[in-house]
Parts: sequence; structure tokens; C-alpha cells
Amino acid sequence: MNIDENPAQDESDSSARGSRRLRPWMAVVATAVIAVMVATGLRIAVVDIYTVSQVSMAPTLEDSQRILVEKDYPGEQGVQRGDVIVFDGEGSFTPYEGSSSTLSQLGSRIGHWFGLSAPPATYVKRVLGVGGDEISCCDDSGHLTLNAEPLTEPYLGRAVDAADPASELSFEAVVPPGRVWVMGDNRAESIDSRALLGAPGGGMISEDRILGRVSGVFWPWDERRELQEVGYQQQ
Repeated sequence: MNIDENPAQDESDSSARGSRRLRPWMAVVATAVIAVMVATGLRIAVVDIYTVSQVSMAPTLEDSQRILVEKDYPGEQGVQRGDVIVFDGEGSFTPYEGSSSTLSQLGSRIGHWFGLSAPPATYVKRVLGVGGDEISCCDDSGHLTLNAEPLTEPYLGRAVDAADPASELSFEAVVPPGRVWVMGDNRAESIDSRALLGAPGGGMISEDRILGRVSGVFWPWDERRELQEVGYQQQ
């Protein structure tokens, strides 16, 4: 008959074996937690991913594309004409829309984290005027004018002339300091500063509502590219 002369030792050995089995799982969990923390920090401070949920920026950006957004924008250089930006339009671009439910907002924010949707009241447009600029549409050739000078807009993907102007809606505005005038590249399908001149803020976005500058397309993978910095060219 075999007699266990040291049961405490067996219990200790069993506990040690259990601890060794747990260690790989603990390492996986710790690695995952660290990865999530790093990703969260990067998305808050460096670059975030947004989903385009509109057609107003075609052909530059298409619906459902995932875009990279630089979070340190505008930085010391300030907001530049021609930049494509993502901004919070609450109170300026959505003055007449009812507030969505808390549950709906939470769902949108979770969807944003996983790249499935955009946060509530978030828009992507192109900056066409900054504080102090006078912008109007259109001159006899169908072009927008900035500070009385006609503009070329290669990102529209079409020729501009008197018969097919840069905007069907005429407007004239002076951009207040600290605000920007924004428009979509797909002018026929874009609700932007032109249509909101009578809304709070005059349809012009406060610079502190800008969430970042679009630097490129991240997904679909075969459509990934950097966004060209075309600027806003004066003729």
C-alpha cells in the first residue's frame, strides 16, 4: 500500500500547476488591455477613423469609405482653405433637427469605434473660406469668388462654366473670425454653409468644433490613398 506522506506538498504542486495554466491567459488579457489603451490614446490624440455616411463629398470621398482624420489639426499653421475636415455640426448644421435619443447616440458612438458608422451630427466638408474672407457665387464664368478673385476647383471632377456653375445656389458672405465656410464637393447633393446662412452661426463652423483634417482613405483596402492637398487655387 502506498501512503502519501506529504499531502500538503501535493496540494502545493497542484496549485502551482494551476497557476502555470493561468499565466498564458493572463498574458493574453494583459496584452489585449494594453493594446486597447494604446489604440484609444492614438485615436484620441493622433489619428482617428471615421466612416463617411454621405454622398456630399463625391468624387473626393464616397459613401461608406473609412477615412483617416488627423486629430492635432489645425495646429500652429491654422485652418487652410482647401482642407477637408470632419466637424461636429450640432447647433450649426443641425439647428432644425430633433435631438436623437440617448440610446441612438450611444449606438452611433459604439459603431464609430468599430468603424461601422459616424458619430451623431458629424460631417465631412471642404474648407473654402476662413475668418475675414469674402466668398460669393458666382461670377460670369460660373466660378466661386474669394476676396473678389475667381477660383478653380479641380476636386469637383467637372468643368465649371456659366451653364454649369460651381453652385446653383447664389450667395455672398463674409466669414467671421474664428469660423470657416465649408461646402461639399458634390454641390448638387450637399447641405452646407450655402443653405444655412439664416441658421445659428450663419452656417459657418466655429474652429473649435473641428474634429480633425482628413488625410486619406483607409478602407476599402483597394481604395486606400492619401488625400491630395490641392489648396484653394485662385486664377
